[in-house]
Amino acid sequence: MTRAILDAVPHPLFTIAGNGHVVEANVAAEAFFEVSAPLLRRRPLSEFVPFGTPLLGLIDQVRQRGAPVNEYRVDLGTPRNGGERIVDIHVAPVNEQPDNVVVMLQERTIADKMDRQLTHRGAARSVSALASMLAHEIKNPLSGIRGAAQLLEQSADDDDRALTRLICDEADRIVKLVDRMEVFSDERPVEREPVNIHAVLEHVRTLAASGFARHIRFVEEYDPSLPPVLANRDQLIQVFLNLVKNAAEAIDSDQDGEILLSTAFRPGVRLMVPGASTRVSLPLEFCVRDNGKGVPEDLVPHLFDPFVTTKPTGSGLGLALVAKIIGDHGGIVECDSQPRRTTFRVLLPMYRGKSPVREDH
Repeated sequence: MTRAILDAVPHPLFTIAGNGHVVEANVAAEAFFEVSAPLLRRRPLSEFVPFGTPLLGLIDQVRQRGAPVNEYRVDLGTPRNGGERIVDIHVAPVNEQPDNVVVMLQERTIADKMDRQLTHRGAARSVSALASMLAHEIKNPLSGIRGAAQLLEQSADDDDRALTRLICDEADRIVKLVDRMEVFSDERPVEREPVNIHAVLEHVRTLAASGFARHIRFVEEYDPSLPPVLANRDQLIQVFLNLVKNAAEAIDSDQDGEILLSTAFRPGVRLMVPGASTRVSLPLEFCVRDNGKGVPEDLVPHLFDPFVTTKPTGSGLGLALVAKIIGDHGGIVECDSQPRRTTFRVLLPMYRGKSPVREDH
């Protein structure tokens, strides 16, 4: 029964003996370190964590003080477990067994992701209000300005005509920007149906490969057994076309560019969404990964905010629109960026219709 309880804990949990070896480890710990419990028990913990990590010092501190300690936002990433792994560490003594300590790790990725989603949704609502105001207060005066410039153009000389043409062009540019923002003010319920995500991704890949990403190699890693996603097909195409275009623009034309499209079933992620009385399961994971230059670290937390962009000529609305659409679908979109490995990850609920689908546990 005790073993069953340990394995039911969703966070990595393991016990360290006085000699530094792992005594017991639950299933979550095996998954975190990507090794089996028997292998963990045969070697000291120091072989599975980064050199110089504060975790080992915390364990010694707990043995000396006989009291629990916590450390927050520690990177336990190694090449074995896939790079950066930010965790909160909780270490406590085992009173019945002197020198033994129990360690629990709580990954920050999901917690940070939930916090950011609230920010993204708030930002989208702010843009919605701004878009409604712009449509009424700016487009009408712009139409008048453009009309006046066209009238002046008829009687202007060549030098002045260049100025009236500039006025018309700039007015048209502002109208296009407002038109792009108006989509944020569309508060109508999203019409959703069962959608085959692989058909959507294949459509997006075909469009990209024949246009803006013709110089880039595409790689697909799909789980063919995935159930349908409950979504609006056209809006999903818009989302992934934006993400693939973003990935293509991050790749230098002189490098060996690659964009990976992947799908997977990831049970365990749940999110409280507006209008729902319980947490909604988001087991369907869709990723767009590129080997471009990456996103500046200070920009990652704000990447989905309106008007934030790394492009000199960008408007900063593409990823904000992605965040709005995915939020309207009750899902999550997040970015993990490292040099030559930037991943945009979308988590969405699956369709639960009459046909049998896999349930997450």
